[in-house]
Amino acid sequence: MRILLLTHAFNSLTQRLAAELNERGHETSVEFDIADSVTEEAVALFQPALIIAPYLRRAIPESVWSRHVCLIVHPGIVGDRGPSALDWAIANQETQWGVTVLQAQAEMDAGPVWASATFAMRDAKKSSLYRHEVTQAASEAVLRAVQRFESGDFVPQAQASMAARGCTRALMTQAERRIDWARDDSATVLRKIHAADGFPGVADSLFGQPCHLFDAWPEATLRGTPGAVIARRETALLRATVDGAVWIGHVKREGSIKLPATLAFEPQAQAIAEAPLEGYWRVKTPTWQDISYAENGAVGSLHFEFYNGAMSTQQCERLRAALVWAKQRPTTVLLLLGGGDFWSNGIHLNVIEAASLSAGSAADESWRNINAMNDLALELIGTEAQITIAALGGNSGAGGCFLARACDQVWVREAVLLNPHYKNMGNLYGSEYWTYSLPRRVGLDAARAIMHKREPLTARHALEIGFSDACLAGNVPAFRAEVAQRAAALASAPDLPAQLVDKRETRARDEARKPLAVYREEELAQMRRNFYGFDPSYHVARHHFVNKSPASWTPRHLARHRDLNWKANA
Repeated sequence: MRILLLTHAFNSLTQRLAAELNERGHETSVEFDIADSVTEEAVALFQPALIIAPYLRRAIPESVWSRHVCLIVHPGIVGDRGPSALDWAIANQETQWGVTVLQAQAEMDAGPVWASATFAMRDAKKSSLYRHEVTQAASEAVLRAVQRFESGDFVPQAQASMAARGCTRALMTQAERRIDWARDDSATVLRKIHAADGFPGVADSLFGQPCHLFDAWPEATLRGTPGAVIARRETALLRATVDGAVWIGHVKREGSIKLPATLAFEPQAQAIAEAPLEGYWRVKTPTWQDISYAENGAVGSLHFEFYNGAMSTQQCERLRAALVWAKQRPTTVLLLLGGGDFWSNGIHLNVIEAASLSAGSAADESWRNINAMNDLALELIGTEAQITIAALGGNSGAGGCFLARACDQVWVREAVLLNPHYKNMGNLYGSEYWTYSLPRRVGLDAARAIMHKREPLTARHALEIGFSDACLAGNVPAFRAEVAQRAAALASAPDLPAQLVDKRETRARDEARKPLAVYREEELAQMRRNFYGFDPSYHVARHHFVNKSPASWTPRHLARHRDLNWKANA
């Protein structure tokens, strides 16, 4: 079937649905919801059998929904209506929630239901629930709805006739999100920030300056005067509550962009006492720890939980130091576990943009950041005493994919999406030794196709083309258990010493054929043009990305119906 995906942005859910539908033989194209006239034009050009809207911020025009079946993906249970569905579910401590696929009509979220799916709620950030439970439930419900539409005999059910427990809720306001630091306990503060994570954040203030709070974590031991900032650790600030404290990882100051808290308030943060952690071992009591290490027999596990998968120069340097330390441990298998939502997305575009906001050079910070990523990748490639495994339980993109590919093996959770390309960010060339690691895995022609097409890869497809080495259970707990089991089996395998010898010999042959330093020099020559050359595309694209500028057009590699040769090839 020909299916048009109408969406506000090509977010993780839209990517997942596009990939799932394409793998099932459907012909999809994407149009960003910019204006009614643009939507109408897209429908006229593509002439879809079905329109699916995974992520919208406004209504589909009547000129479209009255003539075509348009399926809205609503992140709420049957009967739920309103734009803050997941926010209210977290705030009200719902134990079960869901996704409803309903047909667009005049009244928002009131159309008949084509499919639905439910899930158990976790105590987690809204952004994390969206990327995991909501995306998985939406995928199941949309695929079921598409099958029902294809059958031609399914009649969607009116919500009024269903035993629905959902209700209509208005947009959650900042007044309803407000934190009362003199009264709210830590659990309440965490819940309020979790319900606003990603967007819009909780309106508050730090050091007497208005800002929005994001990325909160519990603290088990440190205490102070409620509302006071009592400690800092790396990129986060610790703020006391009436019964404890919470870490604030990111903030957005008025007129600025979302940044790590200690960078957004850098002068003020320097006056706050540090609360460092001893070594890299994972702390047993709840606290904020972005890099940690655990060990089970001959298997070492290096965790790095970086917000949205972005890795600044300093984070890369700190992770490299942790990796160097972990390589000295008496282990034979080393797992790189990344974060829960993202394994890695490469260089930190917001921190780079911040350099230009503080009279610095975004080009210089970009250069420092990519070199720090390269140093980290080189440290992985050069590991001799352990088999290194990138275990991707969360999505990964751009340089993060090739940081993973710097490991000996890449294991990917079934529900994860990979975006192993760079060009969407202003025609960025990319580095992290991808010109070495990618062709040797998939072949030169496939490597060129991956970079040119810029399409997300499902875990299954990544395995099929050779980018990854395993596609494991889609459920997060099951994935972690299987990773641990497989790693332990590898560590105890009788032929492991032979594998390590073969690894060293292969690396030596590759180095003799073409040194890694040459790959790096060639890649960085292209990156230097991106950062310092006459074409400002990278800097323009980064600026719009970090400032969340509304899209003015749909990228042509997504909007296939706008390709001049599309009709001839269709």
